[in-house]
Amino acid sequence: MHEVVVISGKGGAGKTSVTGAFARLAENAILCDLDVDAPDLHLLLAPEVKRTEEFRSGNEAVIDPERCTGCGRCEELCRFEAVRPDGDVFRIDPLHCEGCKVCVALCPAQAIDFPERHCGHWHESETRFGPMVHAQLFPGEENSGRLVTLLKKRAREIAEEEGYDLVLSDGAPGIGCPVISSLAGTDMAVIVTEPTPSGLHDLGRVAELCDRFRTKVTVFINKFDLNPDQTEAIEAYCRERGYAVICRFPHDNAVTEAMVEGRVVNEYGDNAASRLLETAWNDMLNLLPSKK
Repeated sequence: MHEVVVISGKGGAGKTSVTGAFARLAENAILCDLDVDAPDLHLLLAPEVKRTEEFRSGNEAVIDPERCTGCGRCEELCRFEAVRPDGDVFRIDPLHCEGCKVCVALCPAQAIDFPERHCGHWHESETRFGPMVHAQLFPGEENSGRLVTLLKKRAREIAEEEGYDLVLSDGAPGIGCPVISSLAGTDMAVIVTEPTPSGLHDLGRVAELCDRFRTKVTVFINKFDLNPDQTEAIEAYCRERGYAVICRFPHDNAVTEAMVEGRVVNEYGDNAASRLLETAWNDMLNLLPSKK
């Protein structure tokens, strides 16, 4: 079984559109949306949810007003100013609480509980292109890296149980915790970039991260025809570092039109865009490291 993740150095480069198009071309794959803070692969694939689980991670302090004596010790100790007066007792503002547990440990009345934080939900679904594992954190919640790890683990389990030979993931943008978690144990990263100075800069950052994880890098240049000079700069960078450019995809209004209809661009039939994507897909498969 191989694992491929489609990532980009920033949001808006087109990685979800590429992942959706690749999902249609994959013959025996389980899909995974690892952008748990702002997922959008479901907008293209319209998954039918079969199972939903709560995601709990980290802890938060909660004052029991029945046990609270109103001594104010917790307010004195909290360096994050999360403890607020509430009549004769105190309460904790969950938006300010960092879960340090100082108030829990030092409350004289032992009136503060420390339950696990409910951060979001994760799902197992069916799509027209196969099974999909995906999630959504509540706004502002942390531990996205841990949720990404959970999704990858579950996708691998389903692949092994049901005989899928590929886990195809839509990763998060950037180089933060969710991207780091998405690269762990992954065979190949398809980095989607655009021909701009910032596109080249962000490609360099995320490619360096892949190298540190010893994840094979391939590059997909989106809208390559908008800036030929920058496209050449990206290609020169890739040649210098031995990264294969699997596609030079032009600016094409069909991508946006398909997106508006909740479809992927290669569902439009036999056209230039579909043929380019099929060639990119086959080139990527041919570059996958062999499993020992």
